[in-house]
Amino acid sequence: MELSFDSLYRHGFARVAVAVPPVRVADPAYNAEQTLTLARRAAAEGVVLTVFPELGLSSYTADDLFHSDALDYAVEQALRRIVEESAEIETVLVVGAPVRAQGRLFNCGIVIDRGRILGVAPKSYLPNYREFYEKRQFAAARESLEDQITVAGQRVPFGADLLFTATNVPGFVFHLEICEDGWVPLPPSGFAALAGATVLVNLSASNIVVGKADYRRQLCASHSARYIAAYLYSAAGYGESTTDMAWDGQALVCENGELLGEGERFTDSPQLVTADLDLRRLAADRLRMTSFADTAHDHRERLTKMRRIEVELPVPAAPVNLRRMIPRFPYVPADSAKRNERCAEVHHIQVAGLSSRLAATGTQRVVIGVSGGLDSTLALIVAVQTMDRLGLPRSNVLAYTMPGFATGSRTRTDAHRLMAALGVSAHEIDIRPSATQMLHDLNHPAAQGVPQYDVTYENVQAGERTSHLFRLANQNGAIVLGTGDLSELALGWCTFGVGDHMAHYSVNASVPKTLIKYLIAWAVQTGDLGPDADEVLRSILDTEISPELVPVAAQGDSDSDDQPGQSSEAVVGPYELQDFHLYYLLRFGYLPSRIAYLARHAWSDRTRGPWPDLIPEADRHEYDLPTIKHWLGEFLRRFVQTSQFKRSTLPNAPKVGSGGSLSPRGDWRAPSDAVATAWLDELAANVPDA
Repeated sequence: MELSFDSLYRHGFARVAVAVPPVRVADPAYNAEQTLTLARRAAAEGVVLTVFPELGLSSYTADDLFHSDALDYAVEQALRRIVEESAEIETVLVVGAPVRAQGRLFNCGIVIDRGRILGVAPKSYLPNYREFYEKRQFAAARESLEDQITVAGQRVPFGADLLFTATNVPGFVFHLEICEDGWVPLPPSGFAALAGATVLVNLSASNIVVGKADYRRQLCASHSARYIAAYLYSAAGYGESTTDMAWDGQALVCENGELLGEGERFTDSPQLVTADLDLRRLAADRLRMTSFADTAHDHRERLTKMRRIEVELPVPAAPVNLRRMIPRFPYVPADSAKRNERCAEVHHIQVAGLSSRLAATGTQRVVIGVSGGLDSTLALIVAVQTMDRLGLPRSNVLAYTMPGFATGSRTRTDAHRLMAALGVSAHEIDIRPSATQMLHDLNHPAAQGVPQYDVTYENVQAGERTSHLFRLANQNGAIVLGTGDLSELALGWCTFGVGDHMAHYSVNASVPKTLIKYLIAWAVQTGDLGPDADEVLRSILDTEISPELVPVAAQGDSDSDDQPGQSSEAVVGPYELQDFHLYYLLRFGYLPSRIAYLARHAWSDRTRGPWPDLIPEADRHEYDLPTIKHWLGEFLRRFVQTSQFKRSTLPNAPKVGSGGSLSPRGDWRAPSDAVATAWLDELAANVPDA
């Protein structure tokens, strides 16, 4: 089946559901009716797998009634009804029921797919402590004598070693465990994950006591993180016997450590919690984490014995819109508390890195070029607070602003104001005379007054600044502090061998442009730098990002130099969008079409994310698919093909985030002569123009 670009299933997502229906104790007919009602709701929402609680058809609290022939018969009839009616329900069901087989009674999860039972998984670990007495009624999986049983008239696989593999949704492999199985030191789901399961299902009863809900939540999230998988958890709820226990009906969906969805607890209403799992993200993380494969190899004898059952999931033919929140700023948490925590952590990493480098080199001074832009501002803040940490005077930061042919009054003024507010050694060197001499030596037309503003004209200025900084470092026994950021390095928007590329040590090299804005805004919010610094930092945040190498008049605007004449984003694309593209290519290696799909979802109007008040209103954008496709193409061409040679020679810099760095000694090692044809062709072929 060919899926449209709009369908989440085309891009490696799959919608699943955890259901908690009300039950009646020992009333399978009623319980089956409630199960079918929720199953139909799930199917209508495009869900391919729906999970119900432990012993949901009989109720968990039937106690010695489990040994009654009447209850067994009623469960059998209820199960037959669900199997029969499931033929018209487009979702795979996982229901819990007691199953008599081999002269024993097993607590089982049963997988039902449109009229067929695909397999039955018995519970492996039966709790028999405190309020639990399951061994009184049930046998454990290890006590089974056969690997097949007959249930509801069908001969089916039986065991805790079953892996259900989707034939039409790549990467969707699910496994069942039941309640206590997930609480033991070596849960069955762990071995299933090593064998390839990506969706771990837990049918649970789990009575509620104070603090248990939080523990379950932590347990499920940690399971999903440890096994790089999704974890679906459905606990028994309203209607279970309260003779000695109470029930909250907790429903959870976790993925790789993140809680995707949770239902309402302590309610008599049916609960259906849906979530869109990102299977390709799980696959990407497992692919890169070589220790995961090593662990699987160490347990290969057990893993090779697991049985695989193929299932064609009922993927909807009509487009299914993604319900999952895709953050616009993957490098920046949307939650303000987490964002502040992230900014503090990044800042401490930068300061610690520079502190260690100064100690290692035996120097106490740094030289830095200050332009009045974002990158040099953040690097200057790091340098100042490094001196504070080391107990050295801020005057040991030798800061230089170096106006050139296109330096605007605003950035020049802001640079001076910032240096003064931070108490560093402030200097200005006019590079225009030396740059003019270089242009003259090159016989460049600009030296003769001809307005030829080409790359040579621009790079002469950048090179002069860097040459001065390195010689100043020699003169003062200092190191040159690099200012270039992750976004510029990814796009190649830096000049080879100059300040935004080369230094003795860099502090921003793994910090993306979007995060730099937030780091500066966070510095203002903390108030640690003082009111004078805060005022100028606000001005810098509101200034157009520009290299300021071409005069304003040459850009067709001679009215004011309050804002720079050049716009970096007009050439390389909006940094907020390019940072999005960078994150998903660098971190996960996704197809361009998938990145475009995620970007459209993230940057549509309905998913606008929060911004601190310090970020200007003008920066809060939306992007349509043609715009995304255009700038993604520009990003791929620059990142894959034209700029790797610059990244292959980067100076040392600390890695600050799990989103990755571009250090040739760290996260990213790539050939400098690769071509981007494969990426650009995939983008052109699989992303529509509208």
